Amino acid sequence: MNLFKKFFRPKSSQSEKEIKSNDRGKYMPELKLPIDEKFTINFKANGGKFLYCDNLDEVYENFNNIVEENRWHEKRGLIIDDNLLAKFKYCSMIPSKKTNGATYFLTTCENLIATDGSLLISSNQIATKKLPELPFNLIVFATTSQIVDNIGEGLRLIKSKNKQHIPSNITTIKHFKSADEKDFLSYGSSAKNLYLLLLEDL
Repeated sequence: MNLFKKFFRPKSSQSEKEIKSNDRGKYMPELKLPIDEKFTINFKANGGKFLYCDNLDEVYENFNNIVEENRWHEKRGLIIDDNLLAKFKYCSMIPSKKTNGATYFLTTCENLIATDGSLLISSNQIATKKLPELPFNLIVFATTSQIVDNIGEGLRLIKSKNKQHIPSNITTIKHFKSADEKDFLSYGSSAKNLYLLLLEDL
């Protein structure tokens, strides 16, 4: 999706005018952004750190940069998924299966939800663990084909992919920074420091 590249380029003043809904008539329909752009805007608004990757080499390079930037070379990284561990085996990390003592959690997700910029996860990623049990720092590896418009669409995809055994413990991760005390909608949620490694696969 070249829209991600377009998103990170400075927009001309003309294109900014086109996006502002305030300049449109009162009864004109809202401009509908493509779901990838909508996800990116909402994800960043939630406080997430977004790293777009053209290929797997860029994914590994960005992962190593995250580890280096945060000085996690000698820290343990929780990885539950064996397939993901095999994929990242040559990266700079000390993998662990235990949450105790883990500084960060490397995982995949079920889907990326454009409507609110959240990540849909299940027991496929976190087993029986609850969000507060996971390390504060999350590194999520996902692909552009996993972006869906809303949670309902994401749940339908989970059901269709797992017809024999629908995963349990389905939840969303939405708050990627300390929740504002004045925002009652985020009260009681488990805020995380989240990095998203998004691989272009469309």
